[in-house]
Amino acid sequence: MSKSCINNFFKKFLMNILIKILIFIFVTIGTGFANEIKVFNFTTDELSNLQVRKVRGAENKTIYTIGSNENGNFLKAVANNAASGLGKEVKIDLNKTPFINITWKIEKDLPGIKENTKKGHDFAARVFAVKKTGATPLSNRAINYVFSSNSDIGFSSPSPYTKKSIDNVLASTKKNLNEWVTVKTNVKEDFKRFHDLDVDELDGLAIMSDTDNSKMKAIAYYQNIYFSEN
Repeated sequence: MSKSCINNFFKKFLMNILIKILIFIFVTIGTGFANEIKVFNFTTDELSNLQVRKVRGAENKTIYTIGSNENGNFLKAVANNAASGLGKEVKIDLNKTPFINITWKIEKDLPGIKENTKKGHDFAARVFAVKKTGATPLSNRAINYVFSSNSDIGFSSPSPYTKKSIDNVLASTKKNLNEWVTVKTNVKEDFKRFHDLDVDELDGLAIMSDTDNSKMKAIAYYQNIYFSEN
């Protein structure tokens, strides 16, 4: 075989390997995106369309604005003796994507309050996972994933207002204040653990920073909230 034929053979051989590698990369990336469900885009248009729910009895609404950094858009929340949340009805198949992933930061926390009491039940940042279990909102079950100002990571307790909502601490300013933190937890397993419910599908997600009980001020940031298969 001539030298030119050998060179052509190796060129074709290497090209075939390269094509196979590229196909593998594209398939892998495509599968990864297919198994990640992004809940919030944190754009100005989205913010204007989210459901705003003010907590009954609160004097003020939490102020939510959009910002951006090198990792994309984020939501900034300023709660000054205020309480209101932003909700989105969204169906999440927890058999396919059971893990919620949250990136968030607390710039100003709420030190000294007892968060598992009515007087101190405020969180600088929280994300509600909601499952409809009846005809009215009062019958819904929720897990309240919180960035605590006073409790350790892993602490959990029923809300002092309703046992149908469980506060579960995924991050704490005792460890990370004014730092971006990414957390992950299995929502399907959490509903079984906290509510003894076998949940196949989640019905909604909500964000809230609130200080209406403590009358204090908190500043928090939310970014890149999505569900994944692992």
